[in-house]
Amino acid sequence: MNEVKLNNTRTFMVGLAFLSICAFWQMYDNIVPLILTNTFHLNETFSGAIMAADNILALFLLPFFGSLSDRTGTKIGRRMPFILFGTGCAIILMNILPLLDNSYAANPSPFKLISFVIVLGLLLVAMGTYRSPAVALMPDVTPKPLRSKANAIINLMGALGGIIYLGVAAVTYPKAKTEGVAHVNYQLLFIVVAAIMFVAVALLFLIIKEPKLAAENKALEEKHPEWNLAEEDAAGNEVLPPEVKKSLGFLLASIALWFIGYNGITTWFTTYVSVVMGQGLGGASTCLLIATGGAIISYIPIGIIASKIGRKKTIMAGCVLLSVCFMLGYFLTKNAHGITPVMFIVFALVGLAWAAINVNSLPMVVEMCKSSDVGKFTGYYYTASMAAQVVTPILAGFLMSNINYLVLFPYSSVFVALSFITMLFVKFGDNKAVAKKGLEAFEDMDD
Repeated sequence: MNEVKLNNTRTFMVGLAFLSICAFWQMYDNIVPLILTNTFHLNETFSGAIMAADNILALFLLPFFGSLSDRTGTKIGRRMPFILFGTGCAIILMNILPLLDNSYAANPSPFKLISFVIVLGLLLVAMGTYRSPAVALMPDVTPKPLRSKANAIINLMGALGGIIYLGVAAVTYPKAKTEGVAHVNYQLLFIVVAAIMFVAVALLFLIIKEPKLAAENKALEEKHPEWNLAEEDAAGNEVLPPEVKKSLGFLLASIALWFIGYNGITTWFTTYVSVVMGQGLGGASTCLLIATGGAIISYIPIGIIASKIGRKKTIMAGCVLLSVCFMLGYFLTKNAHGITPVMFIVFALVGLAWAAINVNSLPMVVEMCKSSDVGKFTGYYYTASMAAQVVTPILAGFLMSNINYLVLFPYSSVFVALSFITMLFVKFGDNKAVAKKGLEAFEDMDD
């Protein structure tokens, strides 16, 4: 038997699309709230509603365009037209935002505010058109047993996109340049991020020949029918067996539950630290940065571990560790008056646990579908995760304001523990580390 081998170089190139997406969202989450509050002087309620719009739109856009890309056929592939079109529109629209921001600061008018919100909405739609197709590109060109390793690389590329943005922002907009300034012109930052997106997607298009690679991967998978969980109905159409559908339902429930738990912390931790511990932004940001760093360091090792012991076991171990870490967070912060080194260690373990979950969940979802439905199933994944991210800021905020801020960590711990329980009922979607034959053909594919 021959072990399946991943083409790492190609996978890094495929990850360029996710790099561009993450660079954009890092900037969006950092800069747009500042513009809404500092330039347009919107209160927290209106600003929060606008900032939540991306998750709400994603509930509809990501499944729709993922499924639409499945049914698309062009000379440049199924996913590439959406990636190129979405990126192109986003680059144009995002650079209109700082122009409207600067114009409003110089001469305020309701028309400029309305124009800003409209352009922002169009920008969110543009980004929504290609996220699912961009993520679905990896399973299209990667055999099923290798998708955890590949997704680890994709996640690493996404993290790199966020880091590149943060580095650019730190250099171009240091505190000395923005402190005490009545209005900050962010045009340069938007231009630089747009350039990063353009270069990343241009390299992706030039290097990754989607139709050829997808066809080669499909031919390889046809030699291994044991990888396909779908069956044919009376009309000859491929359908998921009832037991596979059941597993998919429990897996999507698990995804929603652990996102409710994890994003509850990432959304409210800064406020929690301020109210419960009397600490400023710096300590909370450091903890979250350490968690992110822990995840980044863990991505590749987790992908390797999952290929050895299986995705499900890796995810369930991550759920246990994450739930325990969140409960430890409750005890460590309950009576503390400052951030301690032990908290840094716990948050590093949070990053490790989240990597174990996040690297393997999407591959488990797309493992259950046939190759022609990868975009649709990617949309299912994002529907579950985005729905959770819409619900948890509201639900956690309600509990914190009506019970006590200390409820945050137990709240997150319980939801992650519930995801462990639902994962027990997932019987399909795991990887097979070794295939039976014919894998030399994959190893010989073009770099």
